[in-house]
Amino acid sequence: MSAPKRRVPAAQRGARLTRRTPDNGTSPAFPRRPSGGRGGGTARHSTAVPGPHAVEIAGHLHELTVRLLSADSLTQALDRLAGATAALPGVIRCSVVLIGEGGPLTEAAAGPAGETFDRLQYEGSTGPGLEAARTRTLVTADDLCADERWPELWAAARTDGLSAVAVIPLDVRRTAVGAVSVYPERAGGLDPEVLVTAMALAGQAEVLLGELHRREALTEGAEVDRAVGVIIAQRGCGVQEAYAILQESAQRLGLDRGTVAKRLVAAAARNAE
Repeated sequence: MSAPKRRVPAAQRGARLTRRTPDNGTSPAFPRRPSGGRGGGTARHSTAVPGPHAVEIAGHLHELTVRLLSADSLTQALDRLAGATAALPGVIRCSVVLIGEGGPLTEAAAGPAGETFDRLQYEGSTGPGLEAARTRTLVTADDLCADERWPELWAAARTDGLSAVAVIPLDVRRTAVGAVSVYPERAGGLDPEVLVTAMALAGQAEVLLGELHRREALTEGAEVDRAVGVIIAQRGCGVQEAYAILQESAQRLGLDRGTVAKRLVAAAARNAE
């Protein structure tokens, strides 16, 4: 006896996965592959475009995980992310930027060229890297020396020898948004296989950077608590007043509270010897 057929609700029949294509030159989350036909038709003898080998991607992800989780700071982790991405085949440079809440840009880069280009786009608050971070979409440019979206960057692109870029958004949950800019060696855009690998690295980095930020917050909290204890012991004040003194010191010195707390604890330890 044959198995009874399972009924599929009408709402599910004919449902299709849709893909939104953003405006202003941004691209979908994943690169499209050529259909092989004309006018939307299907070619009779189409050849599938091979993707990156799964084992290679797994190896890249494993190495990136080890390197980022062993980083001493978030800044060092960004440096390692940029280095791992710049080492992909056909890539001449990779730059990473993070935009935190109320904080300055955090930048990292790897590669022999592109310093002027990145500096100008961050100083002018315009460019492919910042656009991808703000819109949280993949941004591509096949010719940076003539892209109408950023004419103010044409000269810098020529000077630095940058021809094209693919920028992958970073979204570190509850912490920051940013982007990974991948510059290919040749004009015409990034190889699809390399782009998929870079996107996999960026996706893994989002999780790892979030974990690193959580660790840093815990460490900073412990340092602040110790510093507050030192202030209470030295001045005989209450807890709330000690926190206020620490915050005022940080603002006066132009440093973050964690750095001031660490220095204060270190100074107290030296005086106690």
